Amino acid sequence: MKPLPPSPPNHPPAALTDNNSIDETGTESPFKGNIGIKRAYYALFHSCNGLMLAIRHESAFRQELTLAILLLPVALLLPVTAVERVLLIGSVILVLIVELLNSSVEAAIDRISLERHRLSKRAKDLGSAAVLLALALCLLTWGCLAGPICVSLLKNGL
Repeated sequence: MKPLPPSPPNHPPAALTDNNSIDETGTESPFKGNIGIKRAYYALFHSCNGLMLAIRHESAFRQELTLAILLLPVALLLPVTAVERVLLIGSVILVLIVELLNSSVEAAIDRISLERHRLSKRAKDLGSAAVLLALALCLLTWGCLAGPICVSLLKNGL
């Protein structure tokens, strides 16, 4: 005799509902209460708060933000194609994104313990390496795309 198939749940799967507060087990998450435009508003609020915290507490982010404030107008003024402009701007923004992620990893590790541990060091070093690679990509992008234009402008006189 074949066993009976499992009875269907009393509610549709979470993926089929428009309520984001129901998790994959079908139970409501106590951590998700907002849906729709209200959720988008709070997400924007928390994102802006995160940027302000990074500016206030992360010196590396402030340095890279200063670099971005200097480079982004240059990217808009350089005589390059639209794709090259996106690459210039994107490489700068990528540095900021990776720095935010690195800072969040460091904050989470420091929250767990300020005690020195080899795994904490590894995580922090990996985050730092990610920032280094993003900076190298930015430098390479700007060197290849803006470098020749700047050299030409300097040779011919601004």
